[in-house]
Amino acid sequence: MQTADEQVTQNEPAQNETTPSADHEKWSSLPEYGQIIKQIGNEDYTFNKETDNDNNRVLLIDLKAEKQYKTIFVKNTNRLKIVKINGGGEIFNEVIK
Repeated sequence: MQTADEQVTQNEPAQNETTPSADHEKWSSLPEYGQIIKQIGNEDYTFNKETDNDNNRVLLIDLKAEKQYKTIFVKNTNRLKIVKINGGGEIFNEVIK
């Protein structure tokens, strides 16, 4: 028989383990997230922060370990640019609300 502490430990995910839904929850508070998903769809993308400073936030978005999109959010103007990597070019470039 296991103690309550042992049971909790067995049910906890590893520290470095992230599920796609957990990843989306982590990023969904960003002001540009809704528009990104509207433009690229709601697949099991993995978001990776490349840059986040006072001026810009740059995200790389992967699907199945392959880079698919790069987003640039200009904070002082709320301009969002989305670029499809590998030949797609810019697919979105507007000020978002």
